[in-house]
Formats: sequence, C-alpha cells, structure tokens
Amino acid sequence: MNRLLHLPVLLSLASPMAVHATSLIVVEDRGGVSALPYYQYLAPEPTEQSAQSENIGVRGQGSFPVRSDQLTPGQVQGRVINAPGLQPLFLVGDDESSRKWLSQRRDQLQQLQAVGLVVNVASAERFAEIQRWAGNLQLVPAPSNDLAQRLGVQHYPLLITATTIQQ
Repeated sequence: MNRLLHLPVLLSLASPMAVHATSLIVVEDRGGVSALPYYQYLAPEPTEQSAQSENIGVRGQGSFPVRSDQLTPGQVQGRVINAPGLQPLFLVGDDESSRKWLSQRRDQLQQLQAVGLVVNVASAERFAEIQRWAGNLQLVPAPSNDLAQRLGVQHYPLLITATTIQQ
C-alpha cells in the first residue's frame, strides 16, 4: 500500500525532469568556429562516385591489371632470413610455372595458412582462374615491386616465411 502512494509522487517528480532533459542549457558561449567541416568527410553524402568506387580495390575490377615489373617467373635461390612474426606468404603470377608450383605446394601452403600475392595478372577473369588453381588458399592481387626490392628477389613463384625464402 505504501508503495502505491509513492508511485504518484515519483511520477510527478519525473515529468518536469523529462522536460528539462530535452532542452539545451548553454552554460557559457565563447564563440568559436563550427567543427562541422571536420566531420563531414567521416560520413559523406552518397554521390555518383560512390557507385563507381565499388569497382575499385582488391576485389573490384578496377584493381586490374596487376603488374610487378621487377618480378618475373623463374628460379629462386633459397636463403635464410630473420623476420620473426612474419605471416607466411607466397608470390605467384598468371603463368604455367606458378600453376605447377601451386599444385605441388597447395597442401603445405594451407598448413602454413599462407596468404598469396598474385603479382602479375591481366584481368579479373585471369585472377579467378588463378584462384581455381589455388583451391582454398587466400589470394590477393597486389603489385609487389617494393616487396621484391626489400627482399632482394627477382623471380616467383616463391614462399616467404619468418625464417626462409624458398621456391
């Protein structure tokens, strides 16, 4: 019974609070400049370019052709490296030696959970064909001249782990 009497009192106190909660109280206004221009690029309005940009990037048609001028199919001289924490990755292209290499190494690459960089491929159709060669391996079309330069490699296909570069 006592609780029922408290309910109307609580409701009468809560209603003025709700009115005040919705109105803005300015404590002090020192002027300044609106910050809106800084935020407008975080959530831009959709434009015609938005529809076109869906085709750009790693998975879109706009990422082709992929060319790595400093990398060609050929023999790789294996060597030891020291790159702790490096996730295993492999480099392949759209060529017969890469196809054969993938078919021979697919199980090992899956066991290592290696990610493949397709360094030379002309089109999305050819990339899809390389994906068929690779089975369940993760592939990304990616120009890799900088990587080749840093690692001192000129040829592919190859496997790079935290401890070795090998064909």
